[in-house]
Amino acid sequence: SLARDYNDRLAQVVERQPDRFAAFAHLPMKDPEAAADELERCVTRLGFRGASINGTTDGLFLDDPRFAPILSRAEAIGAPLYIHPGPAPRAVRDIYFQGLPDFTAFILSNAGFGWHAETGLHILRLAVSGALDRNPDLKLIIGHMGELLPMMLQRVDAMFGPGKEIGLQRDVSQTILDQVWITTSGFFDQSAFLAALTAFGAD
Repeated sequence: SLARDYNDRLAQVVERQPDRFAAFAHLPMKDPEAAADELERCVTRLGFRGASINGTTDGLFLDDPRFAPILSRAEAIGAPLYIHPGPAPRAVRDIYFQGLPDFTAFILSNAGFGWHAETGLHILRLAVSGALDRNPDLKLIIGHMGELLPMMLQRVDAMFGPGKEIGLQRDVSQTILDQVWITTSGFFDQSAFLAALTAFGAD
């Protein structure tokens, strides 16, 4: 009910100024079937462009089988999923960022580095788990000039080898290039831009 109310209010904002705004849906991720239904409602009835998902849900990435209904429904209705970083699970924070002053640990765990490493890992998990092969027309969007992936794609292929060696239909990098789009999203550095341009292409 919270997600429906949120999305209905968001739709009202877009309706008042459709020349300025468009919307991504908020989904009740802890109930994947309900999330899939809400995604479809928002796209087909409210005119939303897709959904935004923030990080993990209960410490799980989208490749977990419980989220299959969301991925398959997004693919079926042609709605992209924007995977935005979210707060790291407590276990990760406790191990990776402990022993630092509170503010330093907080920044390092999110926009200072942790966000980007986790979201890049999120995409890699979707690729290497076969989730993207199972949903080959699913479109994903990530920000921050590719969440560290542009500099890692060739390295990943070198480590995993041809996709068929790990049970995939495509190489890991090809899977990502086929199904992931990137935004600049707060990165204004020429070297990051050139890495993204070189790895993902001008499209």
